[in-house]
Amino acid sequence: MKTTLVNLRPVWYAIAGILAIASFIMLGSWGLKQGIEFTGGTLLAVRFENRPSISDAESALRNAVSDLGSVVIQPAGEKDIQLRFKTVSEEQHQAVLTNLRERFGEVTELRYDAIGPSIGNEIRSKALSGLGIVLVAILIYIAYAFRGVSAPVESWKYGLVTIVASGFVVLVPLGLYAFLGYQFGTEIGTPFVAAILTIIGYSITDTIVVMDRIRENLQKASGTFKEIVEMSIRQTFVRSITNSMATLLTLLAIFFYGGDTLDEFTLPLIVGITIGTFASMLLASPMLVTLEMVSRKFKK
Repeated sequence: MKTTLVNLRPVWYAIAGILAIASFIMLGSWGLKQGIEFTGGTLLAVRFENRPSISDAESALRNAVSDLGSVVIQPAGEKDIQLRFKTVSEEQHQAVLTNLRERFGEVTELRYDAIGPSIGNEIRSKALSGLGIVLVAILIYIAYAFRGVSAPVESWKYGLVTIVASGFVVLVPLGLYAFLGYQFGTEIGTPFVAAILTIIGYSITDTIVVMDRIRENLQKASGTFKEIVEMSIRQTFVRSITNSMATLLTLLAIFFYGGDTLDEFTLPLIVGITIGTFASMLLASPMLVTLEMVSRKFKK
């Protein structure tokens, strides 16, 4: 049997390496621009009859509260604006609304969130802890689920390559948002964390489908380990592509027509699921072949 996809693993590794290095560089250079959920601050969403320009809205905001410091203003839909600025008192909050109404007519407050720095630090800490616990639990689960597979690759290695592939899938959206934060001031908040956890779940599910097929074929098919991995990838290829395309079409529709407020959730998902399909099919499984070859070489 031809093993074209597995034999091209140096190409897949090179693509993954380039994306990973670029993501690391962007994260190291710029970091992630954290939203008020993590740093503390105020989020005010308002609706205008005739939405003003960003500069006019910022001017009205600073006239109401003079010492705001950094301000982020994002249009949302046709009439809405989201304003992010430092924590203010209730008196200053009402002064902002009054000034906006005096300058731009009817203004409806849609959302007002005020988060202190201590709460922001707690949310960030819990998000990171949750992510770490999820990854460890997944590694243990996969090692247990594949405990019956001992040759030619140990069961724990299935969990290892799954975690490595998932880490790569998460790294690319993180790098992208480091770039977007530096270039356009795009912030991350709790929707982004939810998207990352969703990406991990989707990617691992997709990867386990291929791994499980490898386990089945090891028990009933003949051939070298490389040939069995190739066979398993080909047997699940159409299913993975079809599922990913169906999901991506839905996400694209939400991204383009669902409004700006959903972008922080849908854009990471679009990127993560696209990268995840590549990783589950052409990165994780070929890594098993590489580990098997290395292990065989050491045994000799």
